[in-house]
Amino acid sequence: MSDAPPVKPASTVVLLRDSDNGPQTLMLKRNKALIFAGGAWVFPGGSLDPEDIDAGAGDIERAARIAASREAVEEAGLRPSPDDMILLSHWTTPVGEPRRFSTWIFAAPLRGDTEVVIDGGEIHDSQWMDVSDAVAAHERGELNMLPPTYVTLRTLAPYDSVADMVNGERDRPVPEVFPVFSQDGDNIIVMFRGDAGYDSADGGAPGARHRAILEDRTWRYQHEGVDGDRYPPLIPPGAG
Repeated sequence: MSDAPPVKPASTVVLLRDSDNGPQTLMLKRNKALIFAGGAWVFPGGSLDPEDIDAGAGDIERAARIAASREAVEEAGLRPSPDDMILLSHWTTPVGEPRRFSTWIFAAPLRGDTEVVIDGGEIHDSQWMDVSDAVAAHERGELNMLPPTYVTLRTLAPYDSVADMVNGERDRPVPEVFPVFSQDGDNIIVMFRGDAGYDSADGGAPGARHRAILEDRTWRYQHEGVDGDRYPPLIPPGAG
């Protein structure tokens, strides 16, 4: 029997509101003591509970929407509507990690009050940030985050308003992402389909590059020499 940990269904939601400078998103800082992503800045989210799955009535994506809304209430005191959520991507934690998740990533506009109430347990800090400012802060090494968070923010950064995001992302193909961890020299990398080293988990394999590279606590996304028809970029060309 395999000793690999089970892959648990999970979901997260990018909460959005408009500002004079474009969409803002709520970033939450996880407790440093947590085993998974301790100290990282994240979006509200977590594992699906049995009650979420029951409420989904056999529709696992619907259950993921319900779970994302519930987690937003528990972690930030905000309740996005599951019906307002736009599915952005679906990520599965790489093999070899001690905890693995199959995670739906949604974005949702908030209606009404946006006052944040963090739980003080899993979440130790919060801030509303312009999406482009969150990207820039991470790239300065000031906002620790995981690759799915960074890729998602980069994808949303070009939009001028929440309505533009909803219209732009509603019909965009939803990437199914199965990353592979490796190293290239001294750098930790996460490879995606289309990378020359993806199948062998060899970060130094010569050829196409479709990966995120961790350099000085920041992620740098690379999509070079890749067959874009078979393996389109996770971050649309021209995204901030």
